[in-house]
Amino acid sequence: MHTHHLNAPGCTPKSAPLLLKSSVLVLFDGECPLCRASTAALKKLDWLGWLDFRSFRDPKNIPDLVPPLRIEAMDAEMHAVFGGGHTVRKGFAAFRGLAWRLPPLAPIAPLLYLPGVGWIGQKVYLWVARNRLKLVPCKDGVCALPGARVPSSD
Repeated sequence: MHTHHLNAPGCTPKSAPLLLKSSVLVLFDGECPLCRASTAALKKLDWLGWLDFRSFRDPKNIPDLVPPLRIEAMDAEMHAVFGGGHTVRKGFAAFRGLAWRLPPLAPIAPLLYLPGVGWIGQKVYLWVARNRLKLVPCKDGVCALPGARVPSSD
């Protein structure tokens, strides 16, 4: 299952200030060119400003939840923290949750719940995630920081 419900006894968010800044905290791989491009596209669809995109590569961006979020899991799949830390969704399940909050995608969000779509969506998501550095490789094996110019090889 790709959802953790943290409202069970003994499971509480410990870092409310980070989580209260937005409706949904989206943790992605900030060192991945495909992930940065995907995040930029989603930001353009976030007309209401409900999503807060942060790279999990910066430890200060990871909320202190119980149970804790694991770097290995975030490296494998995008994580979205909903409801002030009470629900964490990963991979395609996270995308489905985000679709409801993005006005251009909200009309098609119900289609993401049709039988079989979640299974296929997760399989495709995991394949893309595993191959993300091959699909959008870094130039000469070096990734540029966002906003930085990559020197040309003239």
